[in-house]
Amino acid sequence: MIIVFLTLIVLVKPIATAVTIGSGGSGGIFAPSLYVGGIVGFLFAYSQNMLGFHTPLPMGHFTLVAMCGLMAGVQHSPLSAIFLIAEITGGYELFVPLMFVSAIAYTTTTYFQKDSLYKLQLKDQGKLLPETKDQELLDTIDISHVIERDLLPIHPNSQLKNLIELVKISKRNIFPVVDENDLLRGIITLDDFRDIMFDLEKQETVLVKQLMQSPPEILLVTENMQSAMEKFERSGAWNLPVVENGRYLGFVSKSRIFNTYRKRLIRQKQD
Repeated sequence: MIIVFLTLIVLVKPIATAVTIGSGGSGGIFAPSLYVGGIVGFLFAYSQNMLGFHTPLPMGHFTLVAMCGLMAGVQHSPLSAIFLIAEITGGYELFVPLMFVSAIAYTTTTYFQKDSLYKLQLKDQGKLLPETKDQELLDTIDISHVIERDLLPIHPNSQLKNLIELVKISKRNIFPVVDENDLLRGIITLDDFRDIMFDLEKQETVLVKQLMQSPPEILLVTENMQSAMEKFERSGAWNLPVVENGRYLGFVSKSRIFNTYRKRLIRQKQD
């Protein structure tokens, strides 16, 4: 019964904390991480001792070490976790195990999530201070100010000949595919139909929706420029579409961002 009860606490406690914080209550992160960590360590040692698989494990030590591991993983603070738990024990007998567990927990969590919960909360609230001058300058650039709207959209049910008509008057080689509700359905580039654009038969039979492709990434008009640059780097694209609630607004290009960044950098140096 003790094992079942503690297992339920380990499973339910994170959910209860998340619901409390999400609903505007005071749930905290520090205390719940220590609480759940201590129960996990105790539960592991207690269950092993009860089943009698090997030499009895010291439940107090496992409780403290697990508290350190969860704190280091959740808060991304391995050194704080080590010294806090070492002070709680009143000595440094567990210092080496604390170091190992803290390092493993921190390395594992940062592999999947680079930011701690505290940093994620600040990002969501828009209160995170930039770490470098580059980030600070990038944060001053609003995506809505660098949107390019000179790309000619086309409906997904349009024929290839209609797309060719746009090619004649367009100065760009990318065409957003937008439906009657201004929702972005895909993109099509000149390379996607270059080999069939002069085929008269296919001009009448091939539809744009057969040639279009999904964009490698989509930018939201509300996201910050640091996030946008990460999407550019991840996708390797030079141009990405911008949407608001699914509605197509335009494109943002790396060259436009770099040009704006350069102008603001020059202005900052002059000031």
